[in-house]
Amino acid sequence: MNLCTKTTFLFTPLILIIGFTACTNTALDEPPSIVDELIQRSEKIQLGKEWDAVQNNYAKNVSLLKKNKDDNQAKLELANLFIKEARVTGEHGHYYPGALKLLNSLLEDNSINNDERFLALLTKAGVQLSLHDFADALETGEQAVKLNPYNAQIYGVLVDAHVELGNYDTAVKFADKMVNIKPDIRSYSRVSYLREIHGNIVGAKKAMHMAVDAGYPGLEETAWAMLTLGEIYNKYGDPTIAQEIYEAILAERKHYPFAVAAIGDLALERKDFKVAEAKLEEAIDIIPEVGFYISLAHLYKEQNRKEELSNIKEEILEMLEDDVVHGHNMNLEYADAYLDLFEDPNKAMEYVQLEYDKRPDNIDVNKLMAKIYTRLDNTDMAEVHKSAAFSTNAVHPELDQM
Repeated sequence: MNLCTKTTFLFTPLILIIGFTACTNTALDEPPSIVDELIQRSEKIQLGKEWDAVQNNYAKNVSLLKKNKDDNQAKLELANLFIKEARVTGEHGHYYPGALKLLNSLLEDNSINNDERFLALLTKAGVQLSLHDFADALETGEQAVKLNPYNAQIYGVLVDAHVELGNYDTAVKFADKMVNIKPDIRSYSRVSYLREIHGNIVGAKKAMHMAVDAGYPGLEETAWAMLTLGEIYNKYGDPTIAQEIYEAILAERKHYPFAVAAIGDLALERKDFKVAEAKLEEAIDIIPEVGFYISLAHLYKEQNRKEELSNIKEEILEMLEDDVVHGHNMNLEYADAYLDLFEDPNKAMEYVQLEYDKRPDNIDVNKLMAKIYTRLDNTDMAEVHKSAAFSTNAVHPELDQM
């Protein structure tokens, strides 16, 4: 698939770590071979001076690398710029490999000092988490923390990796270290998710409110924290507050696609199909996020729009495959799609089993296993995985209905 028209990203909640975009090189001439091109943001997500600053930062560091191919600070700055652009534009298949190329080049330099190596390892681990490469992210994070055990952000990496691998007690210990070193939007967000995992929904909301309050209005990471807060309210029975939060995001960061799509999803839940379709199409017009396409496919399915459903299902599979080609582990996303959209639980089981083999203690993996086994009428195995999903006292409304 042409990355200039489609790309995908499904969010892992802990990672603080998305129209069409034109593949345009904004640099005045070709960057060094180690540096991938900067893709022109679509007009709706340029956000005025933000996009100007991105282009200027890119041009500055490309110029530095042209003068000195071993300028490690320039490599690190470009890697972080690529990570941010992946989040904002959804062009993950372009930017994450580009970031890893720069970071690996930096780490191959035996002359770098411990501070540079630490920052490169920290940043690389963040990319690995975004690609759902959790075991490797943990290994990279453990290398980094040996170099600097006093940095809050590295403990965030370790929290994320241990949560995804199902090591929840260890994740809590690292979250405590993180918040003690630096209580901010990143640490409060992780505390929120860990509280949610352990069934403390009131505490999860409180911590996520603290994360939002710690963020600067209008920034992407603050919008993401607000979005997560809205999702918590909606998941546990208060869609009205969720709607208010999503609208507040758009008041601070216009055209934030995830908030637009979230409003569409709420409309879909209450079967207001006209509003839902308009909002989901609006989100897709901002960035081509696969989750938006999946929501729109469910709308077509509910309305029995067979031809449109068939076409969009084909697009979804292409988008998922594109992510896989570019190094993104999409096993759970495939399993979800095959279970709920394609109604093929056997195919869904193939994908979820791949993930279960990697992280059998993760409650979300077990939750999906329970749902699939229920669909396959295997009640004994469904109960085994349902029990595992509840092992942390997490609240799973959808499993309670099984």
